[in-house]
Amino acid sequence: MFKEDILLGKTAYISGGTSGINLGIALTLARHGANIAIIGRDLEKAERAADTIRSAAPTVKVLCFSADVRDYDAIEDTMKQTSEQLGQLDIVIAGAAGNFFAPAVSISPKGFKTVVDIDLMGTFHVFRAGFDYCKKTTASFIAITAPQAVNATPLQAHVCAAKAGVNALLKTLAMEWGPSGIRVNGIAPGLTGDTEGLKRLFATDPDGGQKMIDALPIRRLGSVDDIGAAAIYLSSPLGAYVNGTVLDVDGGYQIGDASLDCLSPTR
Repeated sequence: MFKEDILLGKTAYISGGTSGINLGIALTLARHGANIAIIGRDLEKAERAADTIRSAAPTVKVLCFSADVRDYDAIEDTMKQTSEQLGQLDIVIAGAAGNFFAPAVSISPKGFKTVVDIDLMGTFHVFRAGFDYCKKTTASFIAITAPQAVNATPLQAHVCAAKAGVNALLKTLAMEWGPSGIRVNGIAPGLTGDTEGLKRLFATDPDGGQKMIDALPIRRLGSVDDIGAAAIYLSSPLGAYVNGTVLDVDGGYQIGDASLDCLSPTR
Protein backbone atom coordinates (compact mmCIF):
# COMPACT_ATOMS: atom_id res chain seq x y z
CA MET A 1 0.00 0.00 0.00
CA PHE A 2 2.75 2.44 1.02
CA LYS A 3 6.51 2.26 0.65
CA GLU A 4 7.81 0.36 3.66
CA ASP A 5 10.22 3.15 4.55
CA ILE A 6 7.99 6.12 3.76
CA LEU A 7 8.46 7.46 7.32
CA LEU A 8 12.06 6.34 7.80
CA GLY A 9 13.86 8.62 10.25
CA LYS A 10 10.69 10.44 11.34
CA THR A 11 9.68 10.79 14.97
CA ALA A 12 6.04 10.40 16.00
CA TYR A 13 4.52 11.34 19.37
CA ILE A 14 1.15 9.72 20.09
CA SER A 15 -0.98 10.51 23.13
CA GLY A 16 -3.34 7.72 24.06
CA GLY A 17 -1.07 5.40 22.10
CA THR A 18 -1.22 2.53 24.55
CA SER A 19 -4.35 0.82 23.24
CA GLY A 20 -7.04 0.64 20.59
CA ILE A 21 -7.00 2.87 17.55
CA ASN A 22 -4.04 4.91 18.75
CA LEU A 23 -1.86 1.86 19.39
CA GLY A 24 -2.87 0.67 15.92
CA ILE A 25 -1.68 3.98 14.49
CA ALA A 26 1.60 3.68 16.40
CA LEU A 27 2.15 0.18 15.03
CA THR A 28 1.43 1.32 11.46
CA LEU A 29 3.76 4.30 11.67
CA ALA A 30 6.51 2.15 13.21
CA ARG A 31 6.18 -0.51 10.51
CA HIS A 32 6.83 2.24 7.96
CA GLY A 33 9.99 3.45 9.66
CA ALA A 34 8.97 6.07 12.24
CA ASN A 35 10.47 6.16 15.70
CA ILE A 36 7.67 6.25 18.25
CA ALA A 37 6.87 7.85 21.61
CA ILE A 38 3.58 6.75 23.19
CA ILE A 39 1.93 8.37 26.17
CA GLY A 40 -0.70 6.99 28.53
CA ARG A 41 -1.71 7.37 32.15
CA ASP A 42 -0.85 3.76 33.08
CA LEU A 43 2.91 3.17 32.86
CA GLU A 44 2.67 -0.62 32.90
CA LYS A 45 0.16 -0.53 30.06
CA ALA A 46 2.42 1.89 28.17
CA GLU A 47 5.39 -0.44 28.62
CA ARG A 48 3.41 -3.42 27.32
CA ALA A 49 2.31 -1.38 24.30
CA ALA A 50 5.90 -0.30 23.66
CA ASP A 51 7.00 -3.94 23.71
CA THR A 52 4.27 -4.76 21.18
CA ILE A 53 5.56 -2.03 18.86
CA ARG A 54 9.18 -3.19 19.26
CA SER A 55 8.18 -6.73 18.34
CA ALA A 56 6.34 -5.54 15.24
CA ALA A 57 9.07 -3.11 14.14
CA PRO A 58 12.42 -4.17 15.65
CA THR A 59 14.48 -1.57 13.79
CA VAL A 60 12.75 1.54 15.18
CA LYS A 61 13.24 3.25 18.53
CA VAL A 62 10.29 3.25 20.91
CA LEU A 63 9.76 5.33 24.04
CA CYS A 64 6.85 5.24 26.46
CA PHE A 65 5.79 7.67 29.17
CA SER A 66 3.17 7.96 31.85
CA ALA A 67 1.41 11.32 31.63
CA ASP A 68 -2.10 12.75 31.73
CA VAL A 69 -3.03 14.96 28.77
CA ARG A 70 -4.91 17.22 31.20
CA ASP A 71 -1.54 18.17 32.75
CA TYR A 72 0.23 20.51 30.32
CA ASP A 73 3.52 20.49 32.21
CA ALA A 74 3.63 16.69 32.18
CA ILE A 75 2.97 16.60 28.43
CA GLU A 76 5.60 19.27 27.78
CA ASP A 77 8.12 17.24 29.78
CA THR A 78 7.47 14.09 27.72
CA MET A 79 7.87 16.14 24.55
CA LYS A 80 11.21 17.41 25.81
CA GLN A 81 12.42 13.91 26.64
CA THR A 82 11.24 12.61 23.27
CA SER A 83 13.05 15.38 21.42
CA GLU A 84 16.24 14.77 23.40
CA GLN A 85 16.23 11.03 22.72
CA LEU A 86 14.69 10.77 19.24
CA GLY A 87 15.16 14.22 17.73
CA GLN A 88 12.63 16.90 16.90
CA LEU A 89 9.08 15.75 16.30
CA ASP A 90 7.76 15.24 12.79
CA ILE A 91 4.35 13.77 13.64
CA VAL A 92 2.18 14.69 16.64
CA ILE A 93 -1.03 12.76 17.21
CA ALA A 94 -3.54 13.75 19.89
CA GLY A 95 -5.52 10.60 20.49
CA ALA A 96 -6.40 10.43 24.19
CA ALA A 97 -10.16 10.49 24.77
CA GLY A 98 -12.80 9.87 27.40
CA ASN A 99 -16.31 8.55 26.88
CA PHE A 100 -19.30 6.99 28.55
CA PHE A 101 -22.96 6.65 27.60
CA ALA A 102 -25.46 8.72 29.58
CA PRO A 103 -28.44 11.02 28.98
CA ALA A 104 -27.56 14.65 29.52
CA VAL A 105 -29.71 14.89 32.65
CA SER A 106 -27.61 12.13 34.21
CA ILE A 107 -24.22 13.66 33.43
CA SER A 108 -22.75 15.54 36.34
CA PRO A 109 -20.87 18.79 35.70
CA LYS A 110 -17.73 16.96 36.82
CA GLY A 111 -18.32 14.14 34.35
CA PHE A 112 -18.97 16.57 31.49
CA LYS A 113 -15.86 18.56 32.36
CA THR A 114 -13.72 15.43 32.54
CA VAL A 115 -14.52 14.47 28.94
CA VAL A 116 -14.00 18.03 27.70
CA ASP A 117 -10.71 18.26 29.60
CA ILE A 118 -9.38 15.00 28.17
CA ASP A 119 -10.60 15.42 24.59
CA LEU A 120 -10.46 19.15 23.95
CA MET A 121 -7.99 20.50 26.49
CA GLY A 122 -5.85 17.38 26.01
CA THR A 123 -5.69 17.97 22.27
CA PHE A 124 -4.71 21.59 22.81
CA HIS A 125 -2.03 20.62 25.34
CA VAL A 126 -0.48 18.04 23.02
CA PHE A 127 -0.54 20.36 20.01
CA ARG A 128 0.63 23.46 21.88
CA ALA A 129 3.54 21.62 23.49
CA GLY A 130 4.34 19.90 20.20
CA PHE A 131 4.66 23.22 18.40
CA ASP A 132 7.87 23.94 20.30
CA TYR A 133 9.43 20.52 19.63
CA CYS A 134 8.62 19.85 16.00
CA LYS A 135 10.32 20.29 12.67
CA LYS A 136 8.17 23.19 11.61
CA THR A 137 9.01 22.89 7.93
CA THR A 138 7.49 19.43 7.55
CA ALA A 139 5.44 18.61 10.66
CA SER A 140 2.07 16.91 10.61
CA PHE A 141 -0.33 17.21 13.56
CA ILE A 142 -3.35 14.89 13.67
CA ALA A 143 -6.28 14.97 16.09
CA ILE A 144 -8.34 11.81 16.52
CA THR A 145 -11.85 13.18 16.51
CA ALA A 146 -15.23 11.45 16.01
CA PRO A 147 -18.46 11.54 13.99
CA GLN A 148 -20.16 13.00 17.09
CA ALA A 149 -18.38 16.27 16.33
CA VAL A 150 -20.87 16.95 13.54
CA ASN A 151 -23.70 14.51 14.26
CA ALA A 152 -25.90 15.05 17.30
CA THR A 153 -25.91 11.73 19.15
CA PRO A 154 -28.17 10.74 22.05
CA LEU A 155 -26.34 9.83 25.27
CA GLN A 156 -23.23 11.62 23.98
CA ALA A 157 -23.78 15.31 24.76
CA HIS A 158 -20.36 15.58 26.43
CA VAL A 159 -18.55 13.86 23.58
CA CYS A 160 -20.40 15.85 20.90
CA ALA A 161 -19.39 19.09 22.59
CA ALA A 162 -15.79 18.06 23.15
CA LYS A 163 -15.19 16.70 19.65
CA ALA A 164 -16.90 19.69 18.01
CA GLY A 165 -14.37 21.80 19.87
CA VAL A 166 -11.54 19.59 18.62
CA ASN A 167 -12.69 20.05 15.01
CA ALA A 168 -12.86 23.82 15.40
CA LEU A 169 -9.48 23.89 17.13
CA LEU A 170 -7.65 21.90 14.46
CA LYS A 171 -9.03 24.07 11.66
CA THR A 172 -7.98 27.24 13.49
CA LEU A 173 -4.51 25.89 14.17
CA ALA A 174 -4.22 24.85 10.53
CA MET A 175 -4.72 28.51 9.59
CA GLU A 176 -2.36 29.90 12.20
CA TRP A 177 0.41 27.32 11.93
CA GLY A 178 0.32 26.61 8.20
CA PRO A 179 2.75 29.46 7.46
CA SER A 180 5.23 27.77 9.84
CA GLY A 181 5.01 24.55 7.82
CA ILE A 182 2.79 22.67 10.28
CA ARG A 183 -0.21 20.91 8.79
CA VAL A 184 -3.05 20.21 11.22
CA ASN A 185 -5.71 17.66 10.33
CA GLY A 186 -8.10 15.23 11.96
CA ILE A 187 -9.22 11.64 11.53
CA ALA A 188 -12.78 10.69 12.45
CA PRO A 189 -12.95 6.89 12.76
CA GLY A 190 -16.25 5.12 12.26
CA LEU A 191 -17.22 1.72 13.67
CA THR A 192 -13.84 0.08 14.21
CA GLY A 193 -14.23 -3.62 14.86
CA ASP A 194 -10.97 -4.57 16.53
CA THR A 195 -11.33 -2.20 19.48
CA GLU A 196 -12.45 -3.01 23.00
CA GLY A 197 -15.03 -0.21 22.99
CA LEU A 198 -16.94 -1.59 20.02
CA LYS A 199 -16.65 -5.17 21.27
CA ARG A 200 -18.28 -4.10 24.55
CA LEU A 201 -21.00 -2.19 22.70
CA PHE A 202 -21.82 -5.12 20.42
CA ALA A 203 -21.79 -7.52 23.38
CA THR A 204 -24.84 -5.71 24.80
CA ASP A 205 -26.67 -5.55 21.46
CA PRO A 206 -29.28 -8.30 20.89
CA ASP A 207 -28.11 -8.89 17.30
CA GLY A 208 -24.42 -8.37 18.02
CA GLY A 209 -24.27 -5.14 16.07
CA GLN A 210 -25.45 -6.63 12.77
CA LYS A 211 -28.00 -3.87 12.15
CA MET A 212 -25.25 -1.27 12.57
CA ILE A 213 -23.09 -3.11 10.07
CA ASP A 214 -25.99 -3.45 7.61
CA ALA A 215 -26.52 0.32 7.81
CA LEU A 216 -22.99 0.99 6.53
CA PRO A 217 -22.74 1.61 2.78
CA ILE A 218 -19.55 -0.45 2.66
CA ARG A 219 -21.19 -3.26 4.69
CA ARG A 220 -18.24 -3.97 6.96
CA LEU A 221 -16.62 -2.67 10.10
CA GLY A 222 -13.41 -0.72 9.90
CA SER A 223 -10.12 -1.88 11.40
CA VAL A 224 -7.30 -0.16 13.22
CA ASP A 225 -5.25 -0.76 10.07
CA ASP A 226 -7.72 1.40 8.13
CA ILE A 227 -7.16 4.23 10.59
CA GLY A 228 -3.39 3.66 10.52
CA ALA A 229 -3.39 3.95 6.72
CA ALA A 230 -5.15 7.31 6.99
CA ALA A 231 -2.51 8.45 9.48
CA ILE A 232 0.26 7.42 7.07
CA TYR A 233 -1.37 9.45 4.31
CA LEU A 234 -1.77 12.57 6.43
CA SER A 235 1.69 12.39 8.00
CA SER A 236 3.72 11.53 4.89
CA PRO A 237 4.59 13.42 1.70
CA LEU A 238 1.48 11.87 0.14
CA GLY A 239 -0.65 14.31 2.13
CA ALA A 240 1.68 17.28 1.87
CA TYR A 241 -1.06 19.61 0.57
CA VAL A 242 -3.76 18.50 3.00
CA ASN A 243 -4.35 20.99 5.82
CA GLY A 244 -7.31 21.81 8.05
CA THR A 245 -9.24 18.73 6.97
CA VAL A 246 -11.11 16.08 8.96
CA LEU A 247 -10.78 12.77 7.13
CA ASP A 248 -13.80 10.53 7.78
CA VAL A 249 -12.61 6.92 7.85
CA ASP A 250 -16.00 5.33 8.42
CA GLY A 251 -17.10 3.35 5.37
CA GLY A 252 -19.72 5.98 4.63
CA TYR A 253 -21.23 5.98 8.13
CA GLN A 254 -21.86 9.71 8.11
CA ILE A 255 -23.71 9.64 4.80
CA GLY A 256 -26.67 7.95 6.46
CA ASP A 257 -28.42 4.63 6.93
CA ALA A 258 -27.83 2.45 3.88
CA SER A 259 -29.70 -0.62 5.10
CA LEU A 260 -32.76 -0.20 2.84
CA ASP A 261 -33.35 -3.21 0.61
CA CYS A 262 -33.82 -0.98 -2.40
CA LEU A 263 -30.17 0.07 -2.17
CA SER A 264 -28.96 -3.47 -2.78
CA PRO A 265 -27.67 -4.21 -6.32
CA THR A 266 -30.20 -6.09 -8.46
CA ARG A 267 -27.78 -7.87 -10.74
